[in-house]
Amino acid sequence: MEGLFLRVYLHENQRCHGRLAWEWLLEQASKLGLRGGSVFRAMAGFGHHHLLHEDHFFELAGTLTVIMEFVVTESESGQLLELLRRDEIKAFYAIIPARFGKISPETVDEQA
Repeated sequence: MEGLFLRVYLHENQRCHGRLAWEWLLEQASKLGLRGGSVFRAMAGFGHHHLLHEDHFFELAGTLTVIMEFVVTESESGQLLELLRRDEIKAFYAIIPARFGKISPETVDEQA
């Protein structure tokens, strides 16, 4: 199948509707019926201000980035981005064309 790889970058302590933004968005993606999504915590990085953030025990608690990844259709991507806009969640995102499929003993690879 053809689709998109959507990666969303949020601050790990960012909140939306009284919850962590990444947790809220993951729940919304599930409600939309997406195939799945994953969240990863960054070890280090820098953003548009060029300040280096690294994972140290206490010093920078809550300042690192979480990366959310989804393999989606163009329509699903639009729905997720619209949720972010509607609820005014500050985020950076990247969209990359993707070919995806599923391999398992009981199914034939759906990749075309």
